[in-house]
Amino acid sequence: MELTRSESLALMLANSRAAAVMEVSDLLAGMYIYSWERLSKYWNADHRDQVESLLQQICQISPQRWNYWIQLYDQKRREGEKQRGWLPSWKPKKPQQPERTLNHSAALTLLLKRAEEIAPSHDTVDGRRIPILTSECVLLCIVTAKESEISRKLASSGLDVPKLEKDALSSRRPIRD
Repeated sequence: MELTRSESLALMLANSRAAAVMEVSDLLAGMYIYSWERLSKYWNADHRDQVESLLQQICQISPQRWNYWIQLYDQKRREGEKQRGWLPSWKPKKPQQPERTLNHSAALTLLLKRAEEIAPSHDTVDGRRIPILTSECVLLCIVTAKESEISRKLASSGLDVPKLEKDALSSRRPIRD
């Protein structure tokens, strides 16, 4: 569920750039914005501010942009949680523009395929075995993609890859946010 929310944020980011496809950096940004509390444990607490700065640089998010996205995401989350009151709304609502969907870039498609291959948990739907992806699993695939500049930057950021790998490959389901 949390990865789906991260992907929704990534879609919003990619749409804000008028991108043709969703990139790895967009998904990383979505994971960073939505799951930082959960993922930050893979970095030394003394260096988290520097890591956040690095992630903002990789994901091309300025501090002002960061605040904007956090506020926008929180607003959208709250709107989704609101329950309609028993009184009808007297104001006509503006029809909302549907969010433009984007295909994944070739690099993101490959990354998610790798994550599916290493995912320790699966579900069965209509007789098919479906991998359950987590942010840890995807982050591990990002950092181990040797051909990627993002991978090299993350690897040099002090990320505790062995701890991440242990958690990502554990068959125990993560605690829900």
